[in-house]
Amino acid sequence: MKQGFTLVEIMIVVAIIGLLAAIAIPSFMKARTQSQTSACINNLRQIEAGKEQWALEMRKGTGVTADTPGVMTYIKNPSACTNCPSGGTVAFGVIGTNATCTVLPGHVLLN
Repeated sequence: MKQGFTLVEIMIVVAIIGLLAAIAIPSFMKARTQSQTSACINNLRQIEAGKEQWALEMRKGTGVTADTPGVMTYIKNPSACTNCPSGGTVAFGVIGTNATCTVLPGHVLLN
């Protein structure tokens, strides 16, 4: 009695694995994009909180340009807030306006 697999059996297994990969990869990419968007929005929230704390302590009003190094002292993990996880850059903006990220339109902080 011969041991082993026939060529047809191996081809069927490869086809099934290919089919499963074709189904799973787009879902993985969508989940990755959503995760990066969520991380970026959370970073923007941290920046906004830091801007507000800085403005209150420095007695700055609406429309004043945020002092980036000063604001960073109020953020727990400043390195996470300087660049968007998706590779974009973050603009702090002025007090009274939301910080923005340059990657996707979905990366905005909503009040």
